[in-house]
Amino acid sequence: MTSTDIPDGFEPLFRKSPLTEPWEPLYAKKTDKAVIIGLRLAKPHTNGRGLIHGGLIAALADNAMGYSCAQATGWTTSFVTVSLTVDFAGSAEIGQWCSIESDVIKTGKTICFAQCLVKADDVAIARASGTFRVVPKKG
Repeated sequence: MTSTDIPDGFEPLFRKSPLTEPWEPLYAKKTDKAVIIGLRLAKPHTNGRGLIHGGLIAALADNAMGYSCAQATGWTTSFVTVSLTVDFAGSAEIGQWCSIESDVIKTGKTICFAQCLVKADDVAIARASGTFRVVPKKG
């Protein structure tokens, strides 16, 4: 795999936001249990030392877990973040493939719990957990 290849199954991220727009292109892969977000790391994703920025990790972990909660509930509700915790276990550099792989722990009528691993070339560099409030979609 070259530094520009996108792994099989990933397609352009289906939902855009002003926050993530500068980080494009972003990709997503839907599984039975989760929405995996992926990206090929580039200069806009880094800190002053050229390593992936922790803020990017936190934001994309939040997105991946929220999308995974939405998928687990059949996309019938929306979610807002109540709590987000990120533990950093490593770093990543420009050119590596970064994936955010979520697992929905429990969904309920008012709360959804999820966790994820952030990986760079299949090596875990962070883990995150999130609590999300269910917000019913309006008409």
